[in-house]
Formats: sequence, structure tokens, C-alpha cells
Amino acid sequence: MNCEIIAIGTELLTPWRQDTNSLFLTEELNRLGAVVRYKTIVGDRRPDLVRAVRTALARTDIVIVMGGLGPTEDDLSREAVTEALGLSLRRDGSLVAALSARFAARRTPMTENNLKQADVIEGAEVMANPNGTAPGQWLDTAHEGYRKLVMLIPGPPGECKPLFQEQCVPRLKQILPARHIARRTLKATMIGESAADALLAPIYTTYADVETTILAGNCEIQLQLACAKPSAEAAQERVDELAGRLEEALEEYLFASHDETLEQIVLYYLEMKQATLAVAESCTGGMLGERVTSVSGSSRSFLGGALVYSDALKTAFCDVPPQLISAHGAVSAAVAQAMADGIRRRTSATYGIGITGIAGPGGSSDEKPVGLVYVALSDAQGTECSENQFRGDRQKVRQWATQKALDMLRRRLMQ
Repeated sequence: MNCEIIAIGTELLTPWRQDTNSLFLTEELNRLGAVVRYKTIVGDRRPDLVRAVRTALARTDIVIVMGGLGPTEDDLSREAVTEALGLSLRRDGSLVAALSARFAARRTPMTENNLKQADVIEGAEVMANPNGTAPGQWLDTAHEGYRKLVMLIPGPPGECKPLFQEQCVPRLKQILPARHIARRTLKATMIGESAADALLAPIYTTYADVETTILAGNCEIQLQLACAKPSAEAAQERVDELAGRLEEALEEYLFASHDETLEQIVLYYLEMKQATLAVAESCTGGMLGERVTSVSGSSRSFLGGALVYSDALKTAFCDVPPQLISAHGAVSAAVAQAMADGIRRRTSATYGIGITGIAGPGGSSDEKPVGLVYVALSDAQGTECSENQFRGDRQKVRQWATQKALDMLRRRLMQ
């Protein structure tokens, strides 16, 4: 069954508040085999809310209305759902008593506006909310001849999550057909989104029962695969079959088959080969070392490195000959290679990486523009260097430089 989550609150349409509950709800629904087709954020205006609910009812089977159940004038979820379905509201005496008892226990006066939290939609079941004053509501109803499930749940995460798990999930399990969703995430790098899609579309478009999404960002391409089947085994088998074919097509661009990061993969191979790494960074300013050390256990393979911005430190820490810098410039293939080889020898590491370039926005010339980066990799057999012209701002150039360095090492380790 298809679902829509409607997050209600004008504050969610500002730069300062973000809807995170829908991520939790989506995961819970996926576990039940339900697919979230739409997520809508609506401000606290009744006409907008009514339109959003009507739209959701027209295109999905399950509608979850989250937020807008409190006591204030702008809490309008009950009223909006009632209007959208052409139903009525009734005030529940037992809820009024429970509210009164709650405030009495706290020795706090209950203002009149709290009573609206006792209003229940015609035909709805009340879902207890032990963590707040606003109960949830469950409505199994018909709309334009089709069965619709509508859930009203509170917005605060401390109320939303437990109520959904304790009240909504058991009800959904009794209604939803047995469906299991299997997922895989493949990752590739140093290939563009359009090139990846041109390569892979002839394959994944033949799997109509597997939803394939290609995402580009953070210097990588992600292929997210999802398949729903009556059994977990059947769903996983289908996803794995497609994943295997996509892996073969991607060849050397592929670096992860189960959502691992590039640094995790590199450290896995380093440890497997009982090899070590040291780095010498100029324009990346320590970003490569930070990425590697963000992985727990990296100390087993990563020895450390040097941040060598100045020419003097390139010589002092990496043994780069001053005459080499004078002849070729600090941003050059020769200096990058000397940095990689020098840091490897200084630390007795198996592999050394050297990075030098122009991250911008200043410091460039016609011969050496912003984005020019040299990445070198050294081991006992020799040193290779890659000349790159990365696009983007300073941060993006540095990110791409570290990505290139890690990918060069990954490829060397897989030989």
C-alpha cells in the first residue's frame, strides 16, 4: 500500500526547524512493506491543510497527518481532516476527564482551549498518548469508494515515535498484506551521473519490480535499489541479482556494494594486506587525514602525516628538494611525487600520498588555474601522479582532491 506523510507546522517552512519525524515514520512503514510515495509539509492554515489532506486521500491508501493536535488556535489537524472527509467532530467525555485529571495531578489550572484536544473525528479510534496531552486518532474509512487509513499523530518526537510504534504499527500489521522491502546501496566514484546512467539504464530499466534511484553528491554516485516482495528472501534475491549486474557494468568505478564509505573500503584493504599509510597534504589542509581517522580502528593502518603548506615545510617534513620546487613550482607533478615518496620514507609506511594544488579562490594563474590539483601515490615499486582540474568552490576542490587520493589508493590495493 502507498502512503503519504503530511507534516504540519508553519515553523517547518522556515530555515530554523526541520521535519525529522518523517524519516522515522518512513523506516517503520518500510519495515511493514508499505511504500511512502509522498511527503508534504504544510503551514498552519486551514484551507491549505484541507487541500493537502484531500490531495493525499486521492493518491494514496494511507495518510499520516503529523502535528497540529495541540490546544492552540493554529492546531487545526482535526478540523482539516474532518472537513476533507466530510465528517463531524464530537467532544469525548472520557478524554475531557483524562485531561482534567492530568492537569489536576500537576496542580495546574486547565485553560478552556485544552478541551479541543478531546475532539474526536466521527468514526475514529482514540490512540492513547501517555507522553502528552493530545491523543492520536485512527480512522479506517472510505473516500470516493476506496478504503483509506488516516492517522493523526502528535508532532513532538517524544510523543510521535512511541505512539506510532505502540498504537499504529500493531493496527497496520493486521491490515497490510505481507510485504517485505529489500534494499541495497552501491557506490561509485570518478564517473559522472549522466555517464553512469547511460551505462546502467539499459540494465536497471529491465527490472520493473526494483526501484532504482541514482544520486550524485559528495564526490560519488549512489545507486539505491529497493524491491518489495511477499517474502524477504524473494525481495533480497531480486535486489542482489540486479546489484550484481550493475557491479559488473561499473567495473573499476565501483567501490562499495553495501553503502560503505570510500575511506572504510581503503582501510579494509590496508588492514587485509597488513599495509600502512602516511599522507602529506598541502591544499587539502588535513582533510584527507580527517576522513581516514573518522573511521574507528584506523590507527591499525594509518600512521599519520604532515600538513605542509609552506615550501619550507615540504622540504623539512617530506624531503622535497628546494631546487625541485624552484624548477617546477610547489603546485606540480614533480613536487606531489616528492611529497608522497618523502612522507612514505620518513614514516616507513607502505604507501605515501602527496597532494598539492590551488583550491582558490585566489593564488591562480593562466598556467595554473583554480582547481588544478596533483595527487601522487608512492610505494616501494614506484610513484604515480594524477593531474586533475576540479570544478567548484574551495571546499569542493578539496573534497574532490581527497576523493581522488583515496580512489587511487583503493585501485592500487585491489591490484
